[in-house]
Amino acid sequence: MKVLKLIICSLFGLMFINAGLNKFFMYLPVPEMSAELRQVNEAFATIKWLMPLIATVEIIAGLLFIIPKTRALAAIMILPVMVGILLQHLIYAPEGLLMAIILLLINSWIIIENKKRYLPLIS
Repeated sequence: MKVLKLIICSLFGLMFINAGLNKFFMYLPVPEMSAELRQVNEAFATIKWLMPLIATVEIIAGLLFIIPKTRALAAIMILPVMVGILLQHLIYAPEGLLMAIILLLINSWIIIENKKRYLPLIS
């Protein structure tokens, strides 16, 4: 079980590292998108600091997610990004919704597993 968890968390972390790096270097082809989704993406692009911030969080959290000792921190760091990804797919691109749900479930699993670590933050 420990090895399976390491594999799942490593793949999760690598996906976010790749997504963050792609926001900086744009090496993956952009898939075909609806006019509405294109408009949303263009609106995001007008906020000059938004994508670099999201990319940085994705890269750092992705790296931390791979390391068992820092995984609890990474899960909380990436949670707002995960919610945004889920909403984006729910509203604009339902073809990616299954993957977004799977990633959110993995993130939620790590958060629930580490809930005792978060208690000092809210007590």
